[in-house]
Amino acid sequence: MKICLVSPYDYTREGGVNQHIMHLAENFRVLGHTAKIIAPTSIDPEEFLHPDPDVYLVGNVVPIKANGSVARITLSLNLSSKIKQILLDEQFDVVHVHEPLMPALPLTVLLNSNAVNIGTFHAFSQSHIGYYYMRPFLRPFVNKLDGRIAVSKPALEFIRQYFRGNYEIIPNGIDLSRFEEENEPITELTDGKLNILFVGRFSERRKGLKFLLRAYNTVKMQIPNARLVIVGKGETKGYQNYLNRNGIKDVVFTGFVPDEMLPRYYRSCHVFCAPSIGGESFGIILLEAMASGLPVIASDIPGYASVLQHGLQGLLVEPRNREALALSLVHLLADSDLRSRMGDAGRARALEYTWEKVAQRVLTFYERSENRRRARIRLKRIRRATRRYYGFGWLLKRGSRPSSSYPTDSIPPREATG
Repeated sequence: MKICLVSPYDYTREGGVNQHIMHLAENFRVLGHTAKIIAPTSIDPEEFLHPDPDVYLVGNVVPIKANGSVARITLSLNLSSKIKQILLDEQFDVVHVHEPLMPALPLTVLLNSNAVNIGTFHAFSQSHIGYYYMRPFLRPFVNKLDGRIAVSKPALEFIRQYFRGNYEIIPNGIDLSRFEEENEPITELTDGKLNILFVGRFSERRKGLKFLLRAYNTVKMQIPNARLVIVGKGETKGYQNYLNRNGIKDVVFTGFVPDEMLPRYYRSCHVFCAPSIGGESFGIILLEAMASGLPVIASDIPGYASVLQHGLQGLLVEPRNREALALSLVHLLADSDLRSRMGDAGRARALEYTWEKVAQRVLTFYERSENRRRARIRLKRIRRATRRYYGFGWLLKRGSRPSSSYPTDSIPPREATG
């Protein structure tokens, strides 16, 4: 099978959707399929010394604020000719567009694709003003999809508000091999303190770091041996001022950490905390912590609750509630046996989300969607043939019928004229 995976986001930047696409492509190739990627880029493709022949970089990137984050997408209007040429040259069997209603690359690909079209919806929000007002414009693009996937129940419920239809939930996956190996702990974090780990772009308010810092102030009073490790990029000045004003110690900002180093931080910590206040369609970061054997404390929001089972792999707490967050952290830090049990349950839960299983489910969905597409095409042909047959027969029957509706033998003969 020849598969095209389309990303709306800057391919040179890390992000959940791009990671999802790359893992799918890798697993499809392992299973013997051809997988290529189309995505925009913020770097001139000619600057790549060793371009990937399986990746088409199309369109310049513009940062747009969306859903409490920044979406780096292309708004280029001159994509059509290049997309047409790619699709013509490659002749894909399946075109799988991620976030298919994002401008402008996904829409352009859908407009020009004659393959089996699949769309995966990743995002979650309470509402979307663009979808609401642009439904008449976007509906033809949704109708071009032969199959629709949502990565979680919250993502499904969000998109179904605006575009009804059949969707299948196929979640994000996780590369368990990264976290199952015996990763070496970070030396500076193995001094006997109880480490709480936060991972994320804390410059985004929706990640909720400020609530974790306020909760940690209480935790530190109860458990002086605690330490908070914050992994990720962001401006730290405001947070450092808060810590200094309140005399809070043992908070470590690591800055950016490469992917290959991240498992070492999981290995070095005792509890993982995700205090996001909303906007999360799925809890991939929670799965990474579970795969590492860490108990998890997370906000009770739909995206996280779809992954974490309260009381089994960790604890769910009310968003923005720093007292509840502090109480949960103290509870887990003080009970090593509970941490161990939840960590074991987390590993078992993570096994359900391997990329191998996810990729196989997606391939099966492709096949079903292709069968449904063929069935729809056959049905349309039958309906057209039926209309032509009955329409032609009706015309023949009408043409042989006398103009009068009365029987011919009831019409009196016309009198002869002299």
